[in-house]
Amino acid sequence: MRWDAQRLDAAESATLPGMPTTRGLLRSVQVPEFPGVTFHEVRSKSALNEVPGPSPMPFRWTINPYRGCTHACVYCLAGDTLVLMADGGQVPIADLRVGDRIVGTEQRGSHRRYVTTEVLAHWSTAKPAHRVRLADGTEVVASGDHRFLTGRGWTHVTGATAGRGRRPHLTTDDELLGPGRSLALVGVAAAAGAGRPRRILGTRVGGGPDLRVVDVADLGVELPMFDMTTGTGDFVANGVVSHNCFARGTHQWLELDTGRDFDTQVVVKRNLVDVLRRELARPSWRREHVALGTNTDPYQRAEGRYRLMPGVIAALAGSGTPFSILTKGTLLRRDLPLLAAAARDVPIGLGVSLAIRDDELHASLEPGVPSARARLELVRAITDAGLPCGVFLAPVLPGLTDRLADLDATLAAIAQAGAGGVTVVPLHLRPGAREWFSAWLAREHPQLVPRYRQLYRRGASVAPEYRRWLAGRVAPLLAAHGLDRQAGGAARGVSPAGGIPGDEDSEFPAGSLPAGPAPVGAADPAGEGPEQLALI
Repeated sequence: MRWDAQRLDAAESATLPGMPTTRGLLRSVQVPEFPGVTFHEVRSKSALNEVPGPSPMPFRWTINPYRGCTHACVYCLAGDTLVLMADGGQVPIADLRVGDRIVGTEQRGSHRRYVTTEVLAHWSTAKPAHRVRLADGTEVVASGDHRFLTGRGWTHVTGATAGRGRRPHLTTDDELLGPGRSLALVGVAAAAGAGRPRRILGTRVGGGPDLRVVDVADLGVELPMFDMTTGTGDFVANGVVSHNCFARGTHQWLELDTGRDFDTQVVVKRNLVDVLRRELARPSWRREHVALGTNTDPYQRAEGRYRLMPGVIAALAGSGTPFSILTKGTLLRRDLPLLAAAARDVPIGLGVSLAIRDDELHASLEPGVPSARARLELVRAITDAGLPCGVFLAPVLPGLTDRLADLDATLAAIAQAGAGGVTVVPLHLRPGAREWFSAWLAREHPQLVPRYRQLYRRGASVAPEYRRWLAGRVAPLLAAHGLDRQAGGAARGVSPAGGIPGDEDSEFPAGSLPAGPAPVGAADPAGEGPEQLALI
């Protein structure tokens, strides 16, 4: 993380821990939704960052609401946990899809009531499993970090009464809240209109002695766990109200010079929107294309807490500034109405990055990252909203995701989702990412280690012969699926628009950059130094 590029108010005496030159710290906070992560909320002096002059990027300005990315995630429930749907049925959490309508709760006045909400993101990984057993016989298998609604508020499955692990946790004195086990009896009849969910919508959330916790047991094994983001921040699981995580941040192939700190020490520019509005209002601002997502994902799950992007979108569109967003985060669905409205005022481009369709490989390499299916559904939601969308098939992993049949199936699915174009990018291993990936490869696929040493013998970029081989393999597939269109120089008046973050030899796909010419030659409105760019 390039901390020295974070220009803060020099008049502030507060600084970030261990970073005496970085000023403007408002506070450092830790919250239950992000165990092990510290958010450093800062007052930023500038919002617009200028791309280095020699850069081949087809844009001059970027915005990064966050520094660092919340990779680590709390995963909650076993895959067979039944989630109450808005139509009265119940679906295992493993089978839910982004966009599904389910039952959540909402505080209205002094009471919490049942309401309809939507699944905004969905993901899984393996976590140590605990079984929570209730007096009515209900059992829920969850991670220790998961939280349920009790009579004393949101409470973790496990915790301690003292020390570093101290936090509210379930005991046999707790009673969970929810409609209870009888929910399971409504089944298909509920979907036909006679079920309980329609009757409970709008009613108060309560509990009862049958939902008393009688046992919390460590099962001593890791099991696949699933979690999601909903519009209300919760859902009903096996008849009890269950908290959910914020939208999943993405696993990113970044050229950063820090490792764990990037995951666990996240800088949040709390005043970003106000600063951006002031910069966009300056007479010197020429309304050039501004790119988001070229360094850290603006729709990482921290955005579910801080909600900076709605203000950013409104400020850019209101000033007449074209912009683009690159993300893996399905939380972007939340802002589709705002983006559709913005597109009526300014040119915009949207890009979605995805890489791995194999579930087992995805679980091993990208645990917790939104699945390829979820991101394909995001592409479809974007295009259904009448917005442009290009896809970055990145990174392609030699020997793992470059088989002809896999590439063909993935590109076919992308075309069906309505993407305007696709750029296929081989794995790039810069310092930081290289060490992490090499350790993973040696552990999970040791037979491929010699091949990777040969392919990456020259450094971060894959050997030219592999790049040529991959290009030859995908070219006919792109043409066959109508995905061989590039964005050209629409956003900057250059053609072709070469150089994507992390791979300067590749080009942006159609749909990922604003269409139409944009003003050039603007003066620097903020005076901020260059940012490091990398494909997410």
